[in-house]
Amino acid sequence: MSSRHIALAVLVAAVWGLNFVLIDVGLENFPPLLFCALRFAVVAVPAIFLVGPPRVAWRWVVAVGCTLGVAKFGLLFLGMHAGMPAGLSSLVLQSQAVFTAVFAAALLRERPGRRRVAGLCVACAGIAVAAVDHGLGGPVGAFALVIAAAVLWGLSNVLTRRAAPPDALRWMVWVSAVPPLPLLALSLLVEGPSADLRALAGIGAAGVGAIAYVGLVSTLFGFVAWSFLLRSYDASAVAPYSLLVPVFGMSSSWLLLGERFSPLAAAAAVLVIAGIGLTALRPGALRSAALRLRPRTPPRPSAVPAAAQPGRTN
Repeated sequence: MSSRHIALAVLVAAVWGLNFVLIDVGLENFPPLLFCALRFAVVAVPAIFLVGPPRVAWRWVVAVGCTLGVAKFGLLFLGMHAGMPAGLSSLVLQSQAVFTAVFAAALLRERPGRRRVAGLCVACAGIAVAAVDHGLGGPVGAFALVIAAAVLWGLSNVLTRRAAPPDALRWMVWVSAVPPLPLLALSLLVEGPSADLRALAGIGAAGVGAIAYVGLVSTLFGFVAWSFLLRSYDASAVAPYSLLVPVFGMSSSWLLLGERFSPLAAAAAVLVIAGIGLTALRPGALRSAALRLRPRTPPRPSAVPAAAQPGRTN
């Protein structure tokens, strides 16, 4: 990946890391499935009238819309509502990188090299260390819901690469148009009309801000950029950058929600970043960069031949 695209991948990770704090805020104002429906509605409802068709087969739009929007985010919101903390959720969800590599190998016949596999293992070890630090004493069902969301995110990454949408903005708008109605129907069925109406009637600035961020910033910008990267590079090369999400998610949860951030969690972050470095850097890239940054020294003046020096005779 080019340095510009690496920077874009890191920015998306930062946006998605802070997203978990805003999801936590939103879940204090809305039932989880209704909040998830509003997340996608704020992206799709105005935008589908401004963009053209997605330029890919509709089966891919529906498949990714259901996998990513309805299933992945629905399960994530339900898991966090059931008791998974924002920081730990940002961490556990990044196991999607492993599932992406597995699905890419099975469905796309992508074969990551040994260095990339080693880097992925190091980063996953960092996630495991951070999970131990946060503790797995919370609700088992909530933890399982977030793991299931990670599996479905990995599958949606591979489906997006198979779809190969030529226009990431149109793609994300139309993918976002799929989840609102199914999620709203599920919310009415599971959470009840009275809970939904009560949440909408009492909406305040915090709820509006949470919807705007998770819809427009995290979903529209984040997934447009992510889809562009998946279209440009192997899924197994792009997915490891999502392992930075828990670094941003855990630190923002610590700063804004008061979740603890210990030295053990810092060590986990180091492992994650080191693992991503192994997957991202080409062999010899660091050596080449060091050579480019090394200051150039002017060439030493060549010695003047003795016969040409003034005052010298043979």
